[in-house]
Amino acid sequence: MASSTAPFMFLVLTLLSSSLALTAANLSQDFDITWGDGRGKMANNGDLLSLSLDKASGSGFQSRNEFLFGKIDMQLKLVPGNSAGTVTAYYLSSKGSAWDEIDFEFLGNLSGDPYILHTNVFSQGKGNREQQFHLWFDPTADFHTYSILWNPQRIIFSVDGTPIREFKNLESIGVAFPKNQPMRIYSSLWNADDWATRGGLVKTDWSQAPFTASYRNFKADACIWSSGASSCTSSSSTTTNSWLSQEMDTANQDRLKWVQKNYMIYNYCTDTKRFPQGLPPECNTS
Repeated sequence: MASSTAPFMFLVLTLLSSSLALTAANLSQDFDITWGDGRGKMANNGDLLSLSLDKASGSGFQSRNEFLFGKIDMQLKLVPGNSAGTVTAYYLSSKGSAWDEIDFEFLGNLSGDPYILHTNVFSQGKGNREQQFHLWFDPTADFHTYSILWNPQRIIFSVDGTPIREFKNLESIGVAFPKNQPMRIYSSLWNADDWATRGGLVKTDWSQAPFTASYRNFKADACIWSSGASSCTSSSSTTTNSWLSQEMDTANQDRLKWVQKNYMIYNYCTDTKRFPQGLPPECNTS
């Protein structure tokens, strides 16, 4: 690790990971399994959802509701062992050719090698804003909470309550921001061995199939979009929906910097070879 404070921060993050408690929700009330011919399953009376992948097919689910801003939490336990070639995607997305999207993607790897957590933000169909991370724990050994805070000012990606990425609303300098299109929550487990692991050099070992990822404890403090209207009213926004104006305090800004210093492995904002005409404008802000 690159910092002398790393052991202390690791302890803090570990304690936070173990102390977080979310209100359990019945996944069968909030989600529909949409593809996979039985490879997606509900268990424990709807408290646990699993997706599996074999050589014939992967599987996926989506939320029944659409959301326009929210704080979304889900606990995931990723595919264990040799997961090379597999991708577990968990994301928000709208429809259409100029869609908005907020992505968590977990890129599998050979046994003993770390997962890569891949993040991206699309606005009006434009993405290319990838940041990738290793994690400070084994995401296959237990459930961990992956969160998206999406409000009109910013998007914050968090893991076990620790922020790993912030994408600010910079429309003032011409950067499109997702704020007008309601999005559903989607997740899928699929084979992407043409690119997922070491650029496609490591292929999926189908002798290890089926591959399974598990989900529980979904929680959404969010504005539900239905019939062209939001469940959040202007009078309630600043009181019951404090997340609508939430930003990071100094402690969380420090944790974000620590994660990005020690665990970020790719940042599009430093990839000058990819952008020879100049980095995207949001990369030039503090």
